[in-house]
Amino acid sequence: MRKLLNGLYDSAAALAALFLVGLLLMVLLSIVSRQLHFHVPGTDAYAGYLMAATGFLALAHTLKRGEHIRVTLLINALHGRWKKAMEVWSLGVAAVLAVLFALYSCKLAWQSHGFNDVSTASDATPLWIPQLAMALGTVILAIAFVDELVLELRGQRQTATPSEALRNE
Repeated sequence: MRKLLNGLYDSAAALAALFLVGLLLMVLLSIVSRQLHFHVPGTDAYAGYLMAATGFLALAHTLKRGEHIRVTLLINALHGRWKKAMEVWSLGVAAVLAVLFALYSCKLAWQSHGFNDVSTASDATPLWIPQLAMALGTVILAIAFVDELVLELRGQRQTATPSEALRNE
């Protein structure tokens, strides 16, 4: 199961990286088209879609690597059972919020599909298509938070400490 979950997080991160390359290509196409005096419609909208997809799909991988911003002032001051209780409470709240966010994101994409909602930009893209990346990213993030909560409850959670971020504190 651990291998499957890690593969899910890594696959989402790889997809985010692919969308990031797509974002770069959209921005470059927009710059080149302006310099050469021709217009490619929809580049701004697609760059926005790709940016959102990149961000949402990278959330779970970032969480599992310990790169999310955490305010640890209170948790670091606690010890023993109190520290564990605060970690469980924090992860529990985060898991509930992530699940609600995932449900809302999936519902939004489903409703956009049902209403045939399209972008108001010149591209007129059906909005459920870019919203799928948000829904997928939030579902994977919810899975990651539940995973972290279960690991914490079992006493198997290894808190990743990013060395780069620690140098900046």
